[in-house]
Amino acid sequence: MMQTFRTEGNYRSADRLSAAELRAAMASREILQSTALAFDTARQLRFEFGGLRAVMPFEQCADGAETGSVRDIAILTRVGRPTCFVIEGMDTDETGQPVYRLSRAEAQRMCKADYLDTLQPGDILPCTVTHIEPFGAFCDVGCGISALLPIDCMSVSRISSPADRVSVGQQILCAIKNRDVQGRFVLTIRELLGTWAENAAAFTVGETVVGIVRSVEDYGTFIEIAPNLAGLAESCPDLRPGQAVSVYIKNILPEKMKIKLVIVNHSLGQSHRFELHYFITEGHIDHWLYSTPESHKRIETDFAVAACNPA
Repeated sequence: MMQTFRTEGNYRSADRLSAAELRAAMASREILQSTALAFDTARQLRFEFGGLRAVMPFEQCADGAETGSVRDIAILTRVGRPTCFVIEGMDTDETGQPVYRLSRAEAQRMCKADYLDTLQPGDILPCTVTHIEPFGAFCDVGCGISALLPIDCMSVSRISSPADRVSVGQQILCAIKNRDVQGRFVLTIRELLGTWAENAAAFTVGETVVGIVRSVEDYGTFIEIAPNLAGLAESCPDLRPGQAVSVYIKNILPEKMKIKLVIVNHSLGQSHRFELHYFITEGHIDHWLYSTPESHKRIETDFAVAACNPA
């Protein structure tokens, strides 16, 4: 049976498996997971499955650890976190008790060969956000393999920080934008969050809604009312990016891709972040056009070009 590859933390737990079940998983090369309990002075991760000991030597802790391309910090931060692996073999300790030998590196190589290497730009895949930097969010795309979701790929509307859109541990959907010079995936999510028309269809002239200030300019204030949709209100120097406000929708202009807003309440007194609403949830995208047919401004992504011209 073909193995289903998942992000780390979503595999069958080894902790409650019997010795016979562990042997069967070892024979079938099933990817399991357990929480790493320690990174010891022998530079190995230690685990325990219902009283049975297991170790993962440093070179087996990640694909690339053996060549030195993975730093110690990337391994020792696995302590206390679910870690996936295959069982490579079993030894016995000085008392004759079994000690399982684990390899996360082999699980990652399997994931790459049988899953990730079959994907192309425009393919949609589930991810888990693992950590956030000012320039983007790193995501687990399978077995702890990391890919970057840059901040400018998180939405059409401008945000100040990736934390405005996603949070650590959040499970999200992304599309593959391209591969970087080292062959790693670069991800994008904005193409899944709807076109201008799809987002604008949820709003009506005359209603008042919650918005989030994204930028304050001399000529007006850009306010997001959905993850892929922002409108322009009057200039308010006392507002700051990230602040939640309520806005009255004065006009919706598809031919210009503009929404005119009037700020009703300048401060709602609480933080707010829009939930991601996906208009595409599976499959593949060749080309995506955000702009309306009437607009002269074109915002689009051509995944077919990225597939033909990898970085």
